[in-house]
Amino acid sequence: MRPVFVLVHSPSVGPSTWRPVAEQLTSAGHRVRVPSLLHIGTGAAPFWPRVVSAVRDRLRQVPAGSPVTLVAHSNAGVFLPAIRSGLDHPVAGSIFVDAALPARTGPTPVVSPELLESLRPMAVNGRLPRWSDWWDEADVAALLPDPAMRRMVVEEQPTLPLSYYEQHVPVPNGWDDHPCSYVLFGPPYDRLAAEARGRGWRVAHLPGAHLHQIVDPAGTARHLGELAATT
Repeated sequence: MRPVFVLVHSPSVGPSTWRPVAEQLTSAGHRVRVPSLLHIGTGAAPFWPRVVSAVRDRLRQVPAGSPVTLVAHSNAGVFLPAIRSGLDHPVAGSIFVDAALPARTGPTPVVSPELLESLRPMAVNGRLPRWSDWWDEADVAALLPDPAMRRMVVEEQPTLPLSYYEQHVPVPNGWDDHPCSYVLFGPPYDRLAAEARGRGWRVAHLPGAHLHQIVDPAGTARHLGELAATT
């Protein structure tokens, strides 16, 4: 039985960042689930227990014995150990796509201390602007060259509380006792890809910017399928 792909988006953006890849994988005959970690309009922040619950809920209709392949993009990488620990489904593999890595042991901060300090002055009443508003418009356009897709991704983003970025996510012992791999798009995640390689993981390179899965969903889906097939 081929595992179900579970595509976990960064809580800084939204599930539309994975939907083009989901369509490609589905067309290739894979089963796919894309959990939404957003509670738009409710003010609820995606702290790690909420992330785990969202993934569990999205798998509710999948039989418990069915294996899954967890795939995380960007900031979602730090949540994969907690997600894996909180599922009833066996995890056949975990794939990190241009993603942050969980610590080898102990709780993992959601962002680096340096980034956290740069975010603090941006918060208004404890809440940050949308992720795309952290950058110049030209930089966002370079990441998302298609105007319709850019509009969808930008409008979907939450305004997260600073406390989301201050949280530390637990890393259960032995969480990586299954095949793990990494898909690198480009800098600055090349350093993390090198660390993944140092952990003995398979690493694939699909050159592009940080949201390249939207720009090249077919190429991304192909890499995911190849990495999952080797688990």
